Amino acid sequence: MSLPDQRTFTFVVFVTPGFNSFATMGFVDPFRAANYLVGRQLFRWVFVSEAGGLCYGSNGAGVECDRLDIASHSALDIALISSSWTPEYHGSAKVLFAIRSWARAGVTIAGLDTGAFIIAQSGFLDNRRATVHFEHIDSLREQYPNVDVVEDLFTFDGSFLTCCGGTSAVDFGLHLLKELSGAALANAAARYIFQPRLRETSASQKPTGAEPLGALVPDDVKAIIRLMEENLEEPLPIPHLCERVGVSHRQVTRLFSRYIKKSPALYYRDIRLDRARGLVTQTEMQMSEIAVASGFSSQVHFSRAYKERFGLPPIRDRVEGRVPFEFRTWPMYSKAFKNPVDGQTRQTLG
Repeated sequence: MSLPDQRTFTFVVFVTPGFNSFATMGFVDPFRAANYLVGRQLFRWVFVSEAGGLCYGSNGAGVECDRLDIASHSALDIALISSSWTPEYHGSAKVLFAIRSWARAGVTIAGLDTGAFIIAQSGFLDNRRATVHFEHIDSLREQYPNVDVVEDLFTFDGSFLTCCGGTSAVDFGLHLLKELSGAALANAAARYIFQPRLRETSASQKPTGAEPLGALVPDDVKAIIRLMEENLEEPLPIPHLCERVGVSHRQVTRLFSRYIKKSPALYYRDIRLDRARGLVTQTEMQMSEIAVASGFSSQVHFSRAYKERFGLPPIRDRVEGRVPFEFRTWPMYSKAFKNPVDGQTRQTLG
């Protein structure tokens, strides 16, 4: 892609109820900075939702949007699809028609946070690399097996781009700015918004090395945890993990107790249940299939462990757990709340 002289580059930011405001604005801000630095409108964007009007993000902040059917007829260069929780609810016929129309017209389609789910519904991500927030990775793989799902921060695959969200949305926007107008302006915009380092497209969502706040956990514990995460469907015995890392079982138990505040076995069970919860609330897989995919040979054992961890059985969580995450609490309290996303009153679990 290139940006001819004096041309204004136009894109829409399509948001769904409960979208991630932080990531969405992080993507937009490099283009705002670029406009300011060059002293003219190189980039123009408009916020769009299916119904139009005020659309609330997951943090309660709202953005005024044009209606999708109005924006879909505009001349565009990029369409950013920004969604967060329950993306499967937002791939309506109208939305998918707009995405397909844009793609046929040569518009670059980008997905932010869980936006890849909606693009995948349109069929355009088959045999392409794509990413979403790590909490939704397993769900995307299960629902769209033809998509090459990776745990990178963002992907560029032809005219289809995806980003996992969070602070990586700023890097995502800067990379796109670099493609459109060159490294000089992208560097200037990065300095202006105090982005000290631009992460590469191959950067992982879970990089090895120091934690953001420093090396809080010993390397032996990190190595054990990596092995656990790589073997969720067929859990390995804890002594076998210790042998692989070259540390005694007793030492590993002591380290987990000190730094993780759980035994290795309990931590292993909990991360398997965390994976299961994503599949319960984000897919239509049968509970027996989810139990096996999460390393439980018995569905009864799975249901009992699930309820112990999350406070309700998986079959119930499939319904109640689809309430956007920001409106859940653990343990859940028995009180009604008014959801600012859709204005409806719901009863939380007791």
